[in-house]
Amino acid sequence: MTVLVHPMTAGGLLARLLVVAAGVLAVLGLADPALAHTGGGAAASNYDGRVTSVTPAMPGVEVRVLSFGDEFELANRGSTEVLVPGYSDEPYLRIGPDGVWRNRNSPATYINEDRYADVELPARASATAAPDWEQVSTEPAYAWHDHRIHFMGEGVLPPMVAADPDRAHTVFEWAVPLVHGDTEVTVRGALTWEPPLSPWTGWPAYAAITLVAVAAGLLARGPRPLGALLAVGAAAALWHAAATPEPPVSQGTHAGAIATAMLTALITAVVAGVGWRASRQGRGATTGLTAVMVGWLLLLQGLSHIEVLRLANVLSNGPAWAARIAVALLVPLGLGLVAGGLAALRRFREPQPATPPDE
Repeated sequence: MTVLVHPMTAGGLLARLLVVAAGVLAVLGLADPALAHTGGGAAASNYDGRVTSVTPAMPGVEVRVLSFGDEFELANRGSTEVLVPGYSDEPYLRIGPDGVWRNRNSPATYINEDRYADVELPARASATAAPDWEQVSTEPAYAWHDHRIHFMGEGVLPPMVAADPDRAHTVFEWAVPLVHGDTEVTVRGALTWEPPLSPWTGWPAYAAITLVAVAAGLLARGPRPLGALLAVGAAAALWHAAATPEPPVSQGTHAGAIATAMLTALITAVVAGVGWRASRQGRGATTGLTAVMVGWLLLLQGLSHIEVLRLANVLSNGPAWAARIAVALLVPLGLGLVAGGLAALRRFREPQPATPPDE
């Protein structure tokens, strides 16, 4: 009896290798998209903190609010040192050309370690004690929880928001004092709050996207509709990665984190391309297999940013509406592609080579 072995085509081998690579990335969670996308903070919030003025100006010094009011960042690219006082006007930080120095005797050193200042001060912490400086960074940039700029209530809304949660509010205006060389400087800003989006503005559309993807694998006569949705998912993944904001200066270089996020999106796009090509060739099972893997990768990228679909403010390099659309595609389309791909795997079985009769 002679048995002929059907050789695997180069395209089929490439498709399988790409699917395996995508599976490994999905299991390992190659990148935490939240970390890469926002530097570790939230991707969206109903709060928003911002600097409104710096008086007088400090040449070479940049100040900004991070994570919707959660942290205050100062980057000093100039030659003049900046002193940051603590809450009792004691020396807290020195930020200059030689890096960042923090006073171990400042109460702010310990208070700022916790988002809600829920700490027990050591005996050495005193606003009247002589400074004991330790270097905490060799880079001239630092970010810290400054409790003057964010709302300190844990698990509760500000009183004016609780009284009228359906409209926007300025929670308070704030001021952070600095000393630039011998010049006293005041950084002013505001913390605002906006109501979350109504779930009815998006959830019907999200359900429809999921159902369309499921139907493409479960009901369509051929694999082309599923292949077209793979292309849509690839575009959403690439835009989502491209809109990654620049990481905070104080966190040093995070090129690796951003590159990893882009690599995940690129692999998603390549696997989606293999599935799209297979769909054009009528290879339904391969299309279904790639749809399952692309769907899983889309979910990995979208679920960590699911809050952008309901919260008022979004962290993105592009328009907020574009960031919302990307996540609105990543999550529902990811779910639909997984289910639709599994259905396509069962429905579209690629023909096996005929076995010649026994001689």
